[in-house]
Amino acid sequence: MKGILSFFLVLFLMPLGHGMMILMEHYLPPTPLHFAAFAMGFVGLLMAVRGVFAEGDTRQTIFGLIGALLFWTGWVEFLLLYYAQRFGAHPELAHGVVSTTTTYVEGVSSTVMHINGKLVHDLREPWVKDLVLTRPEYLIMPSSFGFWAMFMLIYVFSIRSGCDFLNWIQKHLFSRNKNKMVFRPMTRHVSIVTFMEFNLIMWSCYLLLMFCYDPVFLGDHHPVSLAIGLGCAVGGVYMLRRLVRIREWGRALRFAIATVIVIWTPVEILGRMNVFNEIWVDPLHHIVEMSLILLSFVALSAALVINWWRKRN
Repeated sequence: MKGILSFFLVLFLMPLGHGMMILMEHYLPPTPLHFAAFAMGFVGLLMAVRGVFAEGDTRQTIFGLIGALLFWTGWVEFLLLYYAQRFGAHPELAHGVVSTTTTYVEGVSSTVMHINGKLVHDLREPWVKDLVLTRPEYLIMPSSFGFWAMFMLIYVFSIRSGCDFLNWIQKHLFSRNKNKMVFRPMTRHVSIVTFMEFNLIMWSCYLLLMFCYDPVFLGDHHPVSLAIGLGCAVGGVYMLRRLVRIREWGRALRFAIATVIVIWTPVEILGRMNVFNEIWVDPLHHIVEMSLILLSFVALSAALVINWWRKRN
């Protein structure tokens, strides 16, 4: 039961996180938006650090999870958005012509974008959304692949973690030289472990999707891309079956993070192929649906807190 509840708690966070970012873009002017996003990322970092000193495995996990979500949104996605807008990065279009003109005054840039000769005020305008396949900030994310590889290098060759995938690589791909490789667990601060797990898995899946979507590599309708989506769906179901057997809240929440992100990967692919409408990308036109998700998350969280309080007293 704890595994299922943990799964839904983390699952609700995914569309709510997307929706929060969209609403901030819609209601905040550019300059306050970037300051607010930077502050959000800093608060997320502080929460992860604060979790190191929290009592109990579950509390530390919650601090790490919320901190990671704020950190990813503020210091990863919004920072990519800031630099994409500042230097006039183009979106990927389904068809048409996009052009930008950037004017610099004392080193400060101002960019004007046209799509098919029409001035674009906001990439979320209805007529623009039908043409844009991928926003500029996500197109520049694959440039971080080298940094991601550095993280993976230390995790694969030096660290013993709780990730079954990394453990499988360490056991099978380097079995002939396993005596020469010394894997040591990191100092176990559960909040930091949760924080790193969320960000690294999210980062890995975004890179995977961006390389799949890129027609130079594969393309979103390529058989390999579809196979990756199917593989993630099957893997997610396998992980979900393991998740339902976990009886500790902290461990269930941490395993739910990986499970939800893996399952979310084929959801993104299907949304890209227009199999269904991604309501979290346009929350202002799906207020009822997003409100139901928010209410479900709040109700589930409140029920769990009340149940914990009753047991404690």
